[in-house]
Amino acid sequence: MIAAPELQTEFHYPQDTDTRFSSDTDFDDPDGRSASQGKGKVKKGKKAPGEKGKGGGKGAGRLNGHHQENGMENFMLFEVVKLGKTAMQAVVDDWIESYKHDRDVALLELINFFIQCSGCKGVVSSEMFRHMQNSEIIRKMTEEFDEDSGDYPLTMAGPQWKKFKTSFCEFITVLVRQCQYSIIYDEYMMDTVISLLTGLSDSQVRAFRHTSTLAAMKLMTALVNVALNLSINMDNTQRQYEAERNKIIGKRANDRLELLLQKRKELQENQDEIENMMNAIFKGVFVHRYRDAIAEIRAICIEEIGVWMKMYSDAFLNDSYLKYVGWTMHDKQGEVRLKCLTALQGLYYNRELNAKLELFTSRFKDRIVSMTLDKEYDVAVQAIKLLTLVLHSSEEVLTAEDCESVYHLVYSAHRPVAIAAGEFLFKKLFSHRDIDDDSMPKRRGRQSLNANLIKTTVFFFLESELHEHAAYLVDSMWECASDLLKDWECMISLLLDEPLPGEEALTDRQETALIEIMLCTVRQAAECHPPVGRGTGKRVLTAKEKKTQLDDRTRMTELFVVGLPLLLAKYSIDAEKVTNLLQLPQFFDLEIYTTGRLEKHLESLLRQIREIVEKHTDTDVLEACSKTYHALCNEEFTIFNRVDIARSQLLDEQVDKFNRLLEDFLQEGEEPDEDDAYQVLSTLKRITAFHNAHDLSKWDLFTSNYKLLNTGIENGDMPEQIVIHALQCTHYVILWHLAKVSEGSSKKEDMVTLRKQMRAFCLMCQRYLASVNTAVKEQAFTILCDLLLIFSHQIISGGREVLEPLVYMPEACLQSELLSFILDHVFIDQDEDNNSSDGQQDDEAGKIEALHKRRNLLAAYCKLIIFNVVEMNTGADIFKQYMRYYNDYGDIIKETMSKTRQIDKIQCAKTLILSLQQLFNEMLSELGPGFDRSSSAFCGIKELARRFSLTFGLDQVKTREAIAMLHKDGIEFAFKEPNPQGEGHPPVNLAFLDILSEFSSKLMRQDKRTVHMYLERFMTFQMALQREDCWLPLISYRNSLQAGGDDDTMSVVSGISSRGSSVRSKKTKPVAGKRKLPEVEESVGGGDVWLNREQALQTPVMMPSPHLTSTAMREPKRLRPDDSYMGVYSMAPEQQPPQQPPPQQPPTPQHHPQTPQPHLHQTPIDYNTQVTWMLAQRQQQQEEAVRQQHERAMNYAKLRSNLQHAIRRGSGLMEDDEEPIVEDVMMSSEGRIEDLNEGMDFDTMDIDLPASKNRRERSELKPDFFDPASIMDESVRTTHFLGYDAFQR
Repeated sequence: MIAAPELQTEFHYPQDTDTRFSSDTDFDDPDGRSASQGKGKVKKGKKAPGEKGKGGGKGAGRLNGHHQENGMENFMLFEVVKLGKTAMQAVVDDWIESYKHDRDVALLELINFFIQCSGCKGVVSSEMFRHMQNSEIIRKMTEEFDEDSGDYPLTMAGPQWKKFKTSFCEFITVLVRQCQYSIIYDEYMMDTVISLLTGLSDSQVRAFRHTSTLAAMKLMTALVNVALNLSINMDNTQRQYEAERNKIIGKRANDRLELLLQKRKELQENQDEIENMMNAIFKGVFVHRYRDAIAEIRAICIEEIGVWMKMYSDAFLNDSYLKYVGWTMHDKQGEVRLKCLTALQGLYYNRELNAKLELFTSRFKDRIVSMTLDKEYDVAVQAIKLLTLVLHSSEEVLTAEDCESVYHLVYSAHRPVAIAAGEFLFKKLFSHRDIDDDSMPKRRGRQSLNANLIKTTVFFFLESELHEHAAYLVDSMWECASDLLKDWECMISLLLDEPLPGEEALTDRQETALIEIMLCTVRQAAECHPPVGRGTGKRVLTAKEKKTQLDDRTRMTELFVVGLPLLLAKYSIDAEKVTNLLQLPQFFDLEIYTTGRLEKHLESLLRQIREIVEKHTDTDVLEACSKTYHALCNEEFTIFNRVDIARSQLLDEQVDKFNRLLEDFLQEGEEPDEDDAYQVLSTLKRITAFHNAHDLSKWDLFTSNYKLLNTGIENGDMPEQIVIHALQCTHYVILWHLAKVSEGSSKKEDMVTLRKQMRAFCLMCQRYLASVNTAVKEQAFTILCDLLLIFSHQIISGGREVLEPLVYMPEACLQSELLSFILDHVFIDQDEDNNSSDGQQDDEAGKIEALHKRRNLLAAYCKLIIFNVVEMNTGADIFKQYMRYYNDYGDIIKETMSKTRQIDKIQCAKTLILSLQQLFNEMLSELGPGFDRSSSAFCGIKELARRFSLTFGLDQVKTREAIAMLHKDGIEFAFKEPNPQGEGHPPVNLAFLDILSEFSSKLMRQDKRTVHMYLERFMTFQMALQREDCWLPLISYRNSLQAGGDDDTMSVVSGISSRGSSVRSKKTKPVAGKRKLPEVEESVGGGDVWLNREQALQTPVMMPSPHLTSTAMREPKRLRPDDSYMGVYSMAPEQQPPQQPPPQQPPTPQHHPQTPQPHLHQTPIDYNTQVTWMLAQRQQQQEEAVRQQHERAMNYAKLRSNLQHAIRRGSGLMEDDEEPIVEDVMMSSEGRIEDLNEGMDFDTMDIDLPASKNRRERSELKPDFFDPASIMDESVRTTHFLGYDAFQR
C-alpha cells in the first residue's frame, strides 16, 4: 500500500546554499546510499567493468561537445515527439535500447528532451551532466532561455502544438509502461528524472515550471498504474501461496511455496520503491504546485490527483488527498474550479466509493451547492452534474433546500445550465417511477406509466409560479425526458377522459398548465430549436435530427387532428385554454388531412373555430383564430379551397353584420344604447383581428371606419374601445392597400385613392391627438408615427421610385403636436400616471405595464427623429430628459443620440447644446438671474453636459467640426442677452460657459485657440480684467480653452489677464524652441468658416494682436495703424515694458456702453515698444527654463549616484521605492491556506501539509538571475529614474 504523504522518501536532498534553485537531489548520486538498496543494481559512477569501453564509442558519436553533430541527436527525441508521426511505443523502444547500450548517453538525451520541451534553446552537454549539480544546470539553462517571447510549446497556438501536448504526455506514459519491469528499479533513471523535474518545477521560469509539472504529474499517474498492477500481482501471489500452503503435506509443493515467497518479496520491494518515487513526486512537486500562481499549473495538479484517486482508490481515496480538491474548489480561477468538479465526478460516479466520500461530502457539500451559481457557466454546469451524481448515489445527502436551489435553474437563460438542472430535476422527481414489466401489456393514455409523471411536471410548474416560462421548463427537460414530454396521447387522455375510480381529477388551474406545457412540447418537437433567449440562432439539423423531427411532426399531427376538435369543444368558453389550443394547427403536417382521409376532422375543426369566433370577443382568442385560418389557408395543400370557403363565409357574415349595426348605430337623432355599442364593438374586434393576417380589401372597410371615426370627432361621445379598434382597422386597410400597390400590378387610380385615404387618415389621427381619452390618444399617436415612418422618403428606396407620390412629410404643426404628446404622456412621474393605469397604481405589475407602454411611445417618436421624418432639433426636448429619466428611458435616448450623430454630426451637436440651453432657460425662469451655481438644478445641467461629452468618444478627428459648432452656439448663447443692470455686470447667460466647459476636453489643440479667439470677439476689455465670483464661468471657460493650447494666438490683453496662469504653465513645460508662426497663422485663419471676419462682432477693443513675424522689427513708419489689426488700448503700469517706458502716462480707463465705440480717448502705445517688451519677456522665460533644466540634471546625477551605491550595499534600496515586478512562483503557504480555509471548519482533517524540502524562502537565497536587485542593471535603472525625472518636469 502507498504510504500517506507524510512518509519519508528514500531520497536525500542536500541543502545547497550557493544557488537560488533547490531540488531533491543532484545528478551525481551521493555515496551515502544504503547498501541494501543497491544490491545487484548498478549505480551512477559505479559502472560494471568494461561498461565504459562498451559504450564509449557510441557515446562519443552521440555526444561530442555542444555545437557539433550531437546537436541533431539532442533535438531528435523532441522533434520526433513534436511531429507525432511515429508510433510512440517504437520511439520509446528505441530509447530503451539506447539506454541499455549506454545509459548516460540515453539519459542525457532524455534530459535534453525535457529542456527542449520547455522551449529552452540551451543544451545540457555531457561535461555539464558529469560535473555540475542539478541546480547549477538549471541555472545555466535559465541563462540560455529565450526571453524574447513568452511562448513555449505548451502554450503555443496551432494544431501542431496542441497535438504536441498529447504526444508529450503519451511519451511519458509509454516510457514508464515499457520500463516498469526493470529499468525503473535501477535507482538511476527514475532518480535522475524525478530530481530534474522537481528542480525545474521550483524554477521561477514559467515555461520550466509548467512543463516539468505536467511531466511530473503524468509520471506520477504512470507510477500509480504500476503500483496498482503490483498490488494486484501481490494479491494474486498471496492467494496462490495460501492455496498451496493449505494443501495436505503430501500434495504440497515446497519448491512452489519458495518461489511464491520469493516472488512476493520481490513484488514488495518493487512496491516500496514505487511508493518512494511517488512520495518524492507528491511532496516535491504536487504539494507546492497545486497552489502555484499560474492557474494552468494548479489545474494540472488537481486533474491528475483526481485520476490517482479514481485509479487507485485504496491508496489515494482518503481525506489526506481529498482535502486538496476541497480546498481548491475555492480557487479564484474558473479553470481550476472546473477541474475540481470533473475530478470529483469520476469518484461519485462509482457507487462503490461512496463510503469513502462521506466525510468529504459532509464538509464540502455546501460549497458544491453554491457553485451551481458560479459566475463561470461551465463551472455551474459541472457543479449541477456533480450534485446529480451525489443524488444518484444517495438521496439522503441533499436536503430539500439544496435541491430547491438547483430546481429554479431550469429557467436559466443559459441553456447548458438549464439542461443540467433539468436532468437533476428529472432524477429527483421521477426516480421512483414504476418498473415497466415486459410481461404485462403496456398501458396507454391516462393509465400509462407517464400519467403520474406528467402530473408531477404540472405540479412543479405551478409551484414555481413562472407561468409564462413553460417553454423554458420544457427545453430544460427535453434531452433527459423527451419520451415523457412527447407522450401527447397521455396528455390528451388526461384532459378528455374521466378520472379512474379513486383517482383525483385535475383542477381547472392544472388543466390550463397542462395545455400550456403540451403546446410547448409540440412547438419544441416541430421547430427543434430552443425558445427565445436560449440560443444564438437556428443551427443546422443533422440527418438523424431531421428524421426525428419529421416522425414527431407526423405522429403529433395524427393525434391532434382527432383530439383538437374535441378539446376545443370541451374548453370552448375558456379563453386562456382556447388561445393555447388554437396555436397547435400552426405545427401540423397539413398533408396528413388528405393522405390520411381525415377531411371530416378538418370540417369539425373549422366548425369549432367558427363557433369560438362567434362566442369570444377577447383579442388574444380572435388573433389565435385568425392565425389558425392563415396556417390552414396554404395554397400548397389540397385543403386550401375548403378552408378558404369557410373563411370567406365567416368574414362575409361579420362584415355584413358590422355594416348593418353601424348604420343603425350612426343614425341621426338617436342616442346609441349600450347594447348597440357592444354589438358594434364585438364585430369590429373580430374584423380587426382577421384584417391583421388576411386581406379584406374587397369589403371596402375604409369608408365605414372613416365614417365612424369622423362621427366620433364631431359628437365626442364615441366609446373608447370602438375608436381604438376603428383606428387599428383603418390602419390595416391602408397597409394592405399599400402592399397591393407596391406589387406593381395595380392601376394608377389605386395609387391616387391610397394617397387620399392615407392623408385623410393621418389628419384624422392628428385630430384624435386632442382627444380627452388617454388610450385613444396613445393609439392615434402610435398609428400616426407608424404611418409617417412608412410613407416617408424611405418608401422610394430600393428601386421603388414609382411610389414617390405617396411620400408624406409632416407639417410643423403636426411635429409640434407629436412632441407635445411625448412631453405630456411619457416624461411624467409614476405617481402622475395613476389615472391612466386603470386603478392599478398599487399593483406593481400595472406599473411595469404602464412603463412598457410609455417606452413604446417614446421609441415610436425617436424613430421619426432617426429617419429624418421630423426635424432633428426637436430631439432637444428628448435629450434634455436623459439624466432625469435615465432608469426608464436612458437606453432609448442614448441610442437615439448615437443614430442621429451617424446621420449628421454637426446637427446632432447643435441639438445637444440646444437641449442644455433649454434646461438653462428653465432654470433661470425658476431661480432667477442671481441663482447659486452650486444649486442642484445647475449641477444637474452640468452633469448632463458631462454625459453628453462622453458620448462623443475618443476620436477627436471625427467629431472635430461638431464640437467646434457646439462651442460656437454655446458662446453665442452665453453673450446673447446683456445684463439689464449695465455693462459692468455679466450677461444674463454667462454662467452657461461653465456648462460649456465640459466639452472643452473634446476640442483639438488648434481648435481650442480658434474657439478662444471667437470667444474674445464677444468680450470687452473690462470683461477680461474682472475677477469677481460672478465672472468665474468666463474665467474657467477661458482656462479650459488655454489648457494644452498655444498662447501665441491670444491677444495681448488675454495674456495680461491670465499672466499668473501662463507663467505657471511655462514653469512646468520648458520652452523647446522658437514657435512655428506660419503654422499658427494657418491653423487660425484657414478652415474655420464660422470665424470669418465678416461674421465677427464689431468689437475693435478686442481685436487680435499682430502675429510675431519678421515684419515685427520693421521701422515704425512702415506700419500704419489702419493697416494692422492692432487696437489702441492702455496697459497697466506694472505690465509696461521696463526697458522703454511710454512717453505719456495713460489715463484711467473709463466705462463705456456694452457696444464699444470705434475711438477711445486713450493714449496709444508705440507698436514696436510693445513687441520689444514681449520679446524681452519671452527671452527671460527661456533663460529661466534653461536654468531650471540644468538644476534638475544636476539633482538627477546626484540621485543616481546615491542609488547605485545603495544597490551595491544591499536590498535596503527598495524599501522606499516600488519593487520591480517579477513573477511570484508560489502563493504564500500560510496566507494561501488561510484564504482556502476561510469560512470552513477542518477539525477532522488531521493531516497537515508536509514541509517543502526543495524550496527556501527568498531571504535565504543568493541573488541570481531572477532576484529583483540583480535585474536592476544599468539600463533598467536609467530607464526607471529617467521616468522619475520626466515626472518631476
